[in-house]
Amino acid sequence: MGVLLIRVALGVVFLAHGAQKMLGWFGGQGIAGTMQYLNGYLKIPKPLAYIGAFTEFFGSIAPALGLFTKLAALGLCIMMLVAMFKVHWKVGFFMNWGGEANRGEGYDFTLTLALALLSLLIAGGGPYSLDAMFR
Repeated sequence: MGVLLIRVALGVVFLAHGAQKMLGWFGGQGIAGTMQYLNGYLKIPKPLAYIGAFTEFFGSIAPALGLFTKLAALGLCIMMLVAMFKVHWKVGFFMNWGGEANRGEGYDFTLTLALALLSLLIAGGGPYSLDAMFR
C-alpha cells in the first residue's frame, strides 16, 4: 500500500508541474516559454528540453497508474537530478518561501522527489499496479 501512495503522490505532483510546462496551466509558461527557459537560459539542447517537458507531463501518468513504473521513475529521476544541479544547487539546501527576494528555491524538494523516484525504480509499481496485473 505504501508504494501505491508514493506513486499517486508523485503522479499528482509531476502532472501539475508538467501541465505548467506543456499547457501553461497553474501559472506555467506553456511549451513555448518552457523551451525558451530550458534552451535559452539553461542551455539545454532543444531535443533534450522537449524530452524533459514531455517526460514530466506524460511520465506523471505512468507511475500514478503503476504502468511502466520503473521506466517512468528513471526518466523523472534523471529530470530531478538535472534540475537539482542546474537550477537549485547554487541556492543551497532550503526552500526560500519567505527569504531573500528572487533568490530561488533550494534543492531539498527536488532531492526528495529524486529519492522517492529512486524508491520506485528499485521497488517497481507494487502489488496494486497495472505492472503487477500484466506480469
